[in-house]
Amino acid sequence: MGSSEMPWVEKYRPTKVADVVGNQDAVSRLQVIAREGNMPNIILAGPPGTGKTTSTLALAHELLGENFKEAVLELNASDDRGIDVVRNKIKMFAQKKVTLPPGRHKIIILDEADSMTSGAQQALRRTMEIYSSSTRFALACNTSSKVIEPIQSRCAIVRFTRLSDQEILGRLMVVVEAEKVPYVPEGLEAVIFTADGDMRQALNNLQATFSGFRFVNQDNVFKVCDQPHPLHVKNMIKNILDGKFDEACSGLKQLYDLGYSPTDIITTIFRIIKNYDMAEYLKLEFLKETGFAHMRICDGVGSLLQLCGFLAKLAMVRETAKAN
Repeated sequence: MGSSEMPWVEKYRPTKVADVVGNQDAVSRLQVIAREGNMPNIILAGPPGTGKTTSTLALAHELLGENFKEAVLELNASDDRGIDVVRNKIKMFAQKKVTLPPGRHKIIILDEADSMTSGAQQALRRTMEIYSSSTRFALACNTSSKVIEPIQSRCAIVRFTRLSDQEILGRLMVVVEAEKVPYVPEGLEAVIFTADGDMRQALNNLQATFSGFRFVNQDNVFKVCDQPHPLHVKNMIKNILDGKFDEACSGLKQLYDLGYSPTDIITTIFRIIKNYDMAEYLKLEFLKETGFAHMRICDGVGSLLQLCGFLAKLAMVRETAKAN
């Protein structure tokens, strides 16, 4: 695969811990480990696309250098990771003799560890202890609570959070300049909006828009990412606040008829309300009703009737606030 066809997510993946964007506290902890070389067993927990796997691989590269290939075993969710694999493959790797500089250990990276079965995690407990003199484990997962407690107590937990818009923009600008992507600022704003704190999503959306249209503007981004257009949703909220319930309902029906899932619609409505300039009391009530509507949709009640009922609730809240 030529470098021009290579996914930008891979092409611009940081190779040093210091180059990882965002999560300054977590990254600085990993930098200390990279510098001093004494790596504990660690769990990296956080949402997708925030740099957990990248940080782990960069840390392993910095610690092991040219020994990386023979001293690192990486298993992710696409690999078989049942009890047999823990008993055989992981155990055999832990027993393997590798010549490393003093103070360095072999590293076993278990990506998406929360998708490992409970039995496999139980089998891992003893392996972690027996081979602690020569092998260290790095587990990456979305929610640390899905990793059984005995493993959590054997590891240091490093938490990652969603990246801020500013951090994502900084990285996008580097990629845009390197790839000479023609864009308008509103286009990058749209990419950041669709990513919602996920760097991988942001880079993939940017590349998809560039590949499809050769120009990054707001309309092109929303065509590629296929999320409800924020301006459309903003107009809907404006109509509610202006007392134009029928227009708001027809706007909602348009979105629904375009085939957007109720979850996408309600999530976009939440993000628009959160940043909308309105009275504080109204905003809080609107967010409360959005939460209830989201809960019902997650329970499987995602009809147009349900969504229109949600808009009616917002209109009632607005009328009550007006009357007071």
